Amino acid sequence: MKIKKMDHFCIAVKDLDAARKVWEPILGKEPDDTYVDEPEKIRVARYWLGGVGFELMESTAPDGPVAQWIEKHGEGIMLIGLNVESTREAIAELEAKGYPFVAPPSPIADDITGKARPFRDCEFALMHPRKTNGVMVELIDYKWKELESL
Repeated sequence: MKIKKMDHFCIAVKDLDAARKVWEPILGKEPDDTYVDEPEKIRVARYWLGGVGFELMESTAPDGPVAQWIEKHGEGIMLIGLNVESTREAIAELEAKGYPFVAPPSPIADDITGKARPFRDCEFALMHPRKTNGVMVELIDYKWKELESL
């Protein structure tokens, strides 16, 4: 598996607007990107810091994965993302080594592995935190052409 770079990390928050008021004075900027991902039940504010994404992530539903994470672990770092050459190849390699993945909610699992999820022009997969010291690891093969000038 080829890791190209540290891609991003996510902080799970109960209230995205309140979290922005805490973090933006520290970061010295407003988000570079904001989005809602309905299938994943999240609302995100992303800040680019030296080509690495710093993300604040709020659940859009009480039963969403971020809400469940916060209920179990509290607010804080939930996920680190690694940019890989191929998400599907990384899944195959790591599953062969015994690393479990979190299956996406239906109906977005339509690929061969049942683990890769669509995002913009790429795919990502989430490794289960039980094997990675309680931290979810995301593998994502997005090319980030918009960051080439950084």
